[in-house]
Amino acid sequence: MANTDAAPQAERSPSDTPAPAERPRSGLVRLGVLVALVVYLGVRGGLPWLFIVGSLVLMVFLHELGHFLTARWAGMKVTQFFLGFGPRVWSVQRGETEYGLKAIPAGAYVKVIGMYGMDEVDPADEPRTYRQKKYYQRVVMAAAGSTMHFLLALALIYAVLVGVGRQQIDNWSVAVVSPGSAAEVAGLQAGDRLLRVDGRPVEDWSRMREVIAPLQGRTVEVVLVRDGTVQTVEATIGAHPQRPTEGQLGVGPDFPLRRVGPFAAVSETLSQFAAITTGSVKGLLQLFTPSGLGSFARQVAEGRVEQPAEGGGATAAPAEDETRFLSIYGAARVGADLTREGPGPALGFLAMLNIFIGLFNLVPLLPFDGGHIAIATYERVRELVARNGRRHFTDVTRLLPLTYAVVGLLVMIGLSSFYLDFVNPVSLP
Repeated sequence: MANTDAAPQAERSPSDTPAPAERPRSGLVRLGVLVALVVYLGVRGGLPWLFIVGSLVLMVFLHELGHFLTARWAGMKVTQFFLGFGPRVWSVQRGETEYGLKAIPAGAYVKVIGMYGMDEVDPADEPRTYRQKKYYQRVVMAAAGSTMHFLLALALIYAVLVGVGRQQIDNWSVAVVSPGSAAEVAGLQAGDRLLRVDGRPVEDWSRMREVIAPLQGRTVEVVLVRDGTVQTVEATIGAHPQRPTEGQLGVGPDFPLRRVGPFAAVSETLSQFAAITTGSVKGLLQLFTPSGLGSFARQVAEGRVEQPAEGGGATAAPAEDETRFLSIYGAARVGADLTREGPGPALGFLAMLNIFIGLFNLVPLLPFDGGHIAIATYERVRELVARNGRRHFTDVTRLLPLTYAVVGLLVMIGLSSFYLDFVNPVSLP
């Protein structure tokens, strides 16, 4: 998650502001290390890893660019715009803003004066602080990062629909057959099109789990099309490895693609955006509940996560009743795997990631952007209730204990997700 405002003490630390004579040499060393890491990433992971990591860095940059442009539009003073955290690699002063690159490409930040109550500001600059601007200007500036994510997601969805095509889930065929599964024993093959299982239609992939789940242990007829010929085979439905009361056939899908016209793609883009947003909101609400956090803690403690299987094929996301957070490494790994499958899956994944990050940043707690929006809204309500024409300023220092608790929870979830992505990474078919 990108920060809108870096911690003032961290920015004034002596280690972060070396003497002028030392800065060029140390900057070159850090730049060399950064270039070496990029080269290593390219050699070790190949172009898919470079593409997905570059895309993540671009997403973070655009997030902060949204804050920067709207802050300048509102007349706020922006003193820093940095990509990355940690020691400086390179920076340049242009007017009142210092632009630069730091050694750890795990985020970015724009420093706008007066975003926190404890900020000390030159009296001459007070009119240009965030806190002195009108309510709508503060909200627009704080929401600009998430807005950039949403716009990017819309552009990616539209590009996939027009340039690559929409998956036809009602016209799927078998892509993979799991070893030792009921499908393999029954002789199912890649390329088969399944029509019915136990007399129930399954041409729509979304119905597979509904049809297969109650058939565990039963021998049923599977009607399929192979090389243009309709065939019938018998399959004894096995048990799902993580949900033993449910049946599993053991196949993964391949969906044909159909391009959407440029005008029809507009409404389809909005529809898909709404569907992904709804799913992401449900996922966030599910995660931050006692049961959701408990489920996540159990997964970390056991070093595993249940992989969903609609009829047996694993996917890159948790099932509806499961909770899984991807770390930066996990997201990059899934994105790189999808990139190898083609531009459609990769761009679709980036669209979903942008929507999730945009929503996550709107959580109404500090240090999220939504926390600034919540505070600005609270101040505006207090002003309207008072009806005395005076501005109300919230003492943000009173929220520090809650903010530290939120940061601590985020750090815990981030480290746990990182561990889980190493010991049991999300897999693709």
